[in-house]
Amino acid sequence: MNIDLEFSKYAHTYAKHNIIQEQVSDELISLVKYKPKKILDLGCGRGALASRIDWDIEFFIGVDFAKNMLELHPKSKQIECIYGDFDNPELYEHLFLYDFDYILSASALQWARDLDGVFAHIAKLHYQDFAFAIFTSKTFETIHKTAGITSPLRSSDEVLEDAKRYFTCKHHINHYKLEFEDTMAMFRYIKQSGVSGNRGILSYKEIKELIRTYPLDYLEFEVLFLYS
Repeated sequence: MNIDLEFSKYAHTYAKHNIIQEQVSDELISLVKYKPKKILDLGCGRGALASRIDWDIEFFIGVDFAKNMLELHPKSKQIECIYGDFDNPELYEHLFLYDFDYILSASALQWARDLDGVFAHIAKLHYQDFAFAIFTSKTFETIHKTAGITSPLRSSDEVLEDAKRYFTCKHHINHYKLEFEDTMAMFRYIKQSGVSGNRGILSYKEIKELIRTYPLDYLEFEVLFLYS
């Protein structure tokens, strides 16, 4: 699945349709224990975390594999945006040259093809602290149950098991609900947010049936926060 193309396609509407991701970014920044000067943001998108940093920094490196997202990221002499895939080992050869105070990632690492491998690469970087927010399998839980499909996301237990192989970390899980006036508005949100819940798994006929039978007036989200 071309996740990078999907996020690029909806780059200009992403902020408008991502209320939950904004809340996740607020929570993640609240977990940062001090005002770090040297920051890495993996899956930086259009700059949700960079825009929340209101203190002086030496540098901020943002990595993302959606070019259109990077074009919308805040720019300054202290900010470097890198077009790269956190599943690609070559990315870490470049990042290994830096000393980071904090490594951050909000609403991105759930799309890693090999999360265990990504954690292994991150753990080898030079850093002091970290904070990650990762969407897990109870996101869109009722959609998946109603449609009879499996979530494309890992469970919180699976992510935590991978993380504990490489990090000594604290964690907590937040659950969010986002209400809608009708089911059609709900499914438009899923599409325009850049994070499609079905990713081609369902046929057009099956999607129509899901819209008709979905029993709730809200979407569910589950986010695992991992932090030092």
